[in-house]
Amino acid sequence: MYEKLVFQFPQENNEAVGEGDDPGYVIKPQAYFRGACQIPGSAFNVGFQIFVKPFFLDRVQHRHDVEEYLIFLGGSFPNVFDFDADIEFTLGKLGEDEELFHITKPTIVRVPPGVYHCPLHFKKINKPVFFQAALLDGVFGGIYDTPDGERVMKYNGPIPCKYDVNKRCDTCGKCLEEDWRS
Repeated sequence: MYEKLVFQFPQENNEAVGEGDDPGYVIKPQAYFRGACQIPGSAFNVGFQIFVKPFFLDRVQHRHDVEEYLIFLGGSFPNVFDFDADIEFTLGKLGEDEELFHITKPTIVRVPPGVYHCPLHFKKINKPVFFQAALLDGVFGGIYDTPDGERVMKYNGPIPCKYDVNKRCDTCGKCLEEDWRS
């Protein structure tokens, strides 16, 4: 009866590397929980990554309709306080009310709904950094200001569609409507 509430992580290899960035910035494989497409009815998604080299993770400002939490810990387990990195993170709209933060010790950042955030730049990594971006939504995405106006963009990662394994997920939203009891 409850089997839809249990999900075993598949191994994933992040394929998002910006032009000129070193593809070895993160330990492979990684684990991601992609929300409602993996556990029906879920309003949560999260990635589990260990960064080992500087990397400009998110260059574009955006916001969400729900809360997001960014977690930065030392990636030399079991001591998550063994942290030696400098990570730049911006909260607030660029050119208006932005504040730049330098994350240099284990930190969690709460990003309330509607708050602009990013860029997120892992500038210096002398010891591995365990990073999680946890969004309280059934699919990962954000609201972006484009020259053509506001645009909502969703991304479920390089995973197969839940309904057609021969197709890559295109975040159509069908899985978001699925009930865990059916």
